[in-house]
Amino acid sequence: RRDCRALGSQLFGQGTEKAAVSGRMRSMQRGFARLSQLRYKVKADDLNLSDFVAAQVRSPASESAPASASSLVAHIPGIASSLPDGALAETSIGDLPASHLRSAVDWLTDRFKRQHTYLRISLTERCSLRCVYCMPPEGVKLTKEERLLRPNEIFRIASVLVGAGVDKIRLTGGEPTVRPDLVNVVESLNGLRPQGLRQIAMTTNGIALERQLPKLRNGGLDKLNLSLDTLDRQKFRDLTRRDGLAKVLRAIDAAIDAGYTPLKVNCVIMRGTNEDEIFDFAEMAMRKPIDVRFIEYMPFDDNGWSQGLMIPSSELLLRLRTRWPMLAKVETDAHDVARTYAAPGGVGSVSFVSSMTEPFCGGCNRIR
Repeated sequence: RRDCRALGSQLFGQGTEKAAVSGRMRSMQRGFARLSQLRYKVKADDLNLSDFVAAQVRSPASESAPASASSLVAHIPGIASSLPDGALAETSIGDLPASHLRSAVDWLTDRFKRQHTYLRISLTERCSLRCVYCMPPEGVKLTKEERLLRPNEIFRIASVLVGAGVDKIRLTGGEPTVRPDLVNVVESLNGLRPQGLRQIAMTTNGIALERQLPKLRNGGLDKLNLSLDTLDRQKFRDLTRRDGLAKVLRAIDAAIDAGYTPLKVNCVIMRGTNEDEIFDFAEMAMRKPIDVRFIEYMPFDDNGWSQGLMIPSSELLLRLRTRWPMLAKVETDAHDVARTYAAPGGVGSVSFVSSMTEPFCGGCNRIR
């Protein structure tokens, strides 16, 4: 603070305009505030200073310039020596090949030794449905448009994280298909495959999917998760406060025809609401290349959650085995949040996401 006051006096003495002096002083004061927050964080979370990357403070004139690799990664063994002499200072962090970052350091390995390779990007808070377990009837207070990520910002974040080891990106919402530039976002992310991106996925309610599917497929969308909690039209109206079941069912068939197999169908099961449909959903999975994922009902603000409404996955599995006693567990990726089962002769599978009764945080590899 003494330095801040001394700087102000010095600049005034040099004839610097008052507005410019005030701007410099405000910038320094913000720095003090950030430093205080960092000190508190280190103390509260018992962090080590090695958890943080040292970076040089840039002047306001260079604020819009991309960070140089030298200021961010020069201290990491292997990167500086892998580039030609003098190249590090001229290299943007976003321009470093993924191999340089991956071979040099586990950038996205956290303090629990979990390596994060899966990025989830929420494109919007808006949604075309009003599901009772997710959103109040009047909707939610929306973030101002200027606070949302623009396409170039989404690409910038994704490119840096892909360079640091992310190989899968999922687009979520709200409902991503209500965003008018969705196809452009997918196409831009598709350009990151040479840098190491392996998969682009999306979670959708399916209402507007059928008409957008060809462009999304051509743009590079690899995987789909589709949310559907009932196969009954009236119950769909009650749960979502909209009449859209026919559109969702058409979207499922269109997605399968487009090659999105196995198609993951997310189904939140609530006691006394749709638990009687688990056999219908499982039957659909037996006939089609679908992985029906039964999800335990989770509490959100004002969604009326209670322990009595939540059905444990173990109970659902026991019920399904009364009809398909040969349901057997299928080996899946270690990071999968669902436990998957298949029956002999079945085309698809059923899975269980036990977010309430069997937490899976230990295997989480996601960044949101």
